[in-house]
Amino acid sequence: MTPKITLILADDHAMVRKGLTAFLSTARDIEVMAVAASGAEVVADAEKFAPDVVLLDLFMPDQPAVETVRRIKRVSPRSQIIMVTSHEGDEYVVPMMKAGAISYILKDITPENLIRAVRKAAAGQSTLSPRIAQALVTVVTQARADKTQENQLHEDLTEREMEVLQCIAEGLSNMNIAARLNISEKTVKSHVSNILSKLYLTDRTQAAVYAWRERIVKK
Repeated sequence: MTPKITLILADDHAMVRKGLTAFLSTARDIEVMAVAASGAEVVADAEKFAPDVVLLDLFMPDQPAVETVRRIKRVSPRSQIIMVTSHEGDEYVVPMMKAGAISYILKDITPENLIRAVRKAAAGQSTLSPRIAQALVTVVTQARADKTQENQLHEDLTEREMEVLQCIAEGLSNMNIAARLNISEKTVKSHVSNILSKLYLTDRTQAAVYAWRERIVKK
């Protein structure tokens, strides 16, 4: 039997929490582990449950979302974070992705597409709301150009992400990386997703090429 996708949702509106919990619970392959009304709560829940997916409202009352994302990834690196918002601007997208979020969706998403986004996130795949995807292309392109001019993109990677990148460059599979670093395959998948997001790459082959080109592979 395939394990269920474990999920925590965070929103400061009680009705939204109640509605999302009821809806997500109708999906047989999704289990809502906890609900949170603040950034501090969701971080604590993430540390306690280490869920597959965190569904996080962009605007929480107690702390900036980017800080919440960073803290979640710190206490539960394997958790994939989906940002949910009614704000259509693109100014938050890149900071959220760089902090560790995998997806960014608007609250008018259809129920079916929300379920699809959760399943994709659990599999390490991103979802972007169509209305901001095109704008994001321009933002990311410019951000990549600016970042490259200032310093190396990989300076944003954590020490563990650098180790995973080096393993990717050596051609190791997720299973072999997990064995070498003594971590789970799910954690490896999470690190790979974060690496691709921070380096603005689309697959592990590009990541390997980047590592060799920038001479960051340990001999």
